Amino acid sequence: MTENLHAANHVPSRDGGDNSWLPVVDHARLPCQDGGSSVASAPANKLYFGDNLTMLREHVKDESVDLIYLDPPFNSNANYNVLFGEQGGNSEAQAEAFRDTWGWGEAASLAYHEVEKGGGETAVLLRALRTWLGESGMMAYLAMMTIRLQEMHRTLSHRGSLFLHCDPTASHYLKLILDSIFGHDCFRNEIIWKRKAGRGETNNAAIRFGVSHDDILFYARSSQSIFQRQYRPNNPEYISSKFTHVDASGRRYRLDNLTSPSMRPNLKYVYKGYQPPEKGWAVSLETMKKMDAEGRVHFPDLKTKRLQRKRFLDELPGETVDTLWDDIPPINSQAQERLGYPTQKPLNLLERIINAATLPDATILDPFCGCGTSVEAAEKLGRRWLGIDVTHYAITLIEKRLSRYAGCNYRVYGRPTDLAGAHDLARRDKYQFQWWAAWMLGAQTYETKKGADRGIDANIYFANGPYGLGRIILSVKGGDHVSPAMVRELSGVVQREGADMGILVTLAEPTKSMRADASGAGFVSKSAHGKLPRIQIATIEDLLDRRFPKLPPLPQPIEMVPRSRAMRDRDQLEFLLPIAGHGVLTDAGAFRDPKFMKVG
Repeated sequence: MTENLHAANHVPSRDGGDNSWLPVVDHARLPCQDGGSSVASAPANKLYFGDNLTMLREHVKDESVDLIYLDPPFNSNANYNVLFGEQGGNSEAQAEAFRDTWGWGEAASLAYHEVEKGGGETAVLLRALRTWLGESGMMAYLAMMTIRLQEMHRTLSHRGSLFLHCDPTASHYLKLILDSIFGHDCFRNEIIWKRKAGRGETNNAAIRFGVSHDDILFYARSSQSIFQRQYRPNNPEYISSKFTHVDASGRRYRLDNLTSPSMRPNLKYVYKGYQPPEKGWAVSLETMKKMDAEGRVHFPDLKTKRLQRKRFLDELPGETVDTLWDDIPPINSQAQERLGYPTQKPLNLLERIINAATLPDATILDPFCGCGTSVEAAEKLGRRWLGIDVTHYAITLIEKRLSRYAGCNYRVYGRPTDLAGAHDLARRDKYQFQWWAAWMLGAQTYETKKGADRGIDANIYFANGPYGLGRIILSVKGGDHVSPAMVRELSGVVQREGADMGILVTLAEPTKSMRADASGAGFVSKSAHGKLPRIQIATIEDLLDRRFPKLPPLPQPIEMVPRSRAMRDRDQLEFLLPIAGHGVLTDAGAFRDPKFMKVG
C-alpha cells in the first residue's frame, strides 16, 4: 500500500554482480528497534524499512508466509501516452511523476535481465512484452513487479494465497505474469472492488465511461490453499420480499422447496397425510421428523399441496460474497480511519481478505505496506504479520496506528542505529535519509520535495509565549562534504521565512569555519525561553548518541483530527498542525509527522 516510492526501483542482484549502488544488508547487522513491547526475544511481527526486494531475499524464508496482500504504487491517473512512452496529450509534470516511481533505467534493466537469466515461462513472457511495449514506463513497472512477484511466490506456504490490488490500466498484464509464475490452474478470481459511484467522465471531451473500480487478482499457492466462504448482509429488498411469514414465537421466515431434485425412490413416503412429490422428498423420514419437531416444516391447509421447509431469518448467515465487492465503501473525507494517504484502503477490505484466506495461526505479508492497513487488520484479527516499506514516513505512521493496540508486539528493522547504517541509507536514498534524520530531531512536518527545494527539509514549531508561534527550520545534508556556504544558506532561509531558528543536520563532521559561522549568527531576538542560538549544527553522530542542540520546550505528541482540504494533485497532501492555544498552522504541501496525528 505504498504511495511514494523513490527507491522502489533499486534492484539488488542475486548472482554476485556489482552491487555498489545498493549494498545488500547482512541479516546479522540489520538494525532493529522494538515497537510496543519490551520483550527481549524477537517478536514474530516485523516491520522492515527498506527496499522490499532486498528484504524479501535476505529476511523472508521459503514457504514461511500464508497470505500476501500487495497494493503496489502505480500512477493510475496517468494516461496511456505516459505509460507507453508516446507523445502528446499530457503534461510533463504528469510524465515526470510517473517516471519518479517506475521509469525505465538501470534498475528496470537489471530486473528484466535477472528474470530473463532465470529462464522459464516468465522469461519468455517478459521478453515478448518488452518486444511489444519497448522500454516504456509500463515495461519498467512490469519488470520491477515480476522480479518481486517471483520472490513472493517463493515465500508462500502450500496453504498460502496472494491478492494483488491494482487498477484496470495494468491488471491484464499482471495477470499474465502471475499466470506464468503461479500457473494457470492456481488462478482463483478477479475481484472487482467498486470504490466509488460511477459518475462518468466529468469533462465535456470524455471518450470513455467513468472508472469506478479496482481489480484484485487472487491466486492460490496450491490446491491446499485456505479458502473460507464469506458473507455480507442481505439486501433489505430481498429480506422484505422473501421473509414474509412469522411463526407463533415471532420468528420471521420464508418457505423453501422440500422436493428432491432427482429421482429418489427411497425418499418417497407419506408424511402426516401429505403425499410425496414425484421424485421424492429432499430429506429422509428421520430428518423430516426432526425438522417437524423443531418447527421447521410448513403444513399447508390442503393436503393436496406440498410440504415446505421454513428458512428462518435469524439463522441466515448473509449473502454469499462473490467477485463483485460493492458493499465496502472507500475512505471518505469524514472517515474516522482516514489518514490522508490518497490510496488508503478501508480496514474492512483487508479484514475480508484475511478472513477468507487464512486461519488464526497464519502469517500475513504486505511488501508495499504504505500506511499499514493490512498490518493493522492482521493485528486486529490476531494474525502474525510482516510489513515492508521503503519510506520512513510509512514506518512511523504504522507505528502510530499500532500504538492503539494494547500489548502489540513487533520489531522495526532497517532504521540506522550507527553511522555505518546512516551512511548506507544516505547512499541509497537521500530523501529517506533526510526524513529519518529530521524525525530523530523531532520534526513535526516534512517537505514533499516537489518543485523547488527552498532550503527546508522539515519544521519544528513551539509555543513562544507572548511572541506567538515559534518555528525552527531543519536542513539535512547527507553528503560526504560540507561547507560554510550551507550555514549561510540556512541563515538566509530562516530570515526569508521569518522563522526563529535553524538547525543544520550533517552526516559529515562540520568544519571549524561552519561552527564559527553558526555561532556568529547570534541568538533568537524574541524568545520566551532564554537565550537560544539562532543557527545550530547537529551531526548524525550527535543524534545517534542522544546529544541534541539547544531547543525551547516542544509540544508533546498529541492526538489531533486531520482536517480535509481540497487537493489539486493526488500526491500532494496538506496537513494541519494545531498547537494548543495558538490556533492552527497550515503547512501547504507538507507531510505531518504521525506523532502529531489522530489515528482511528
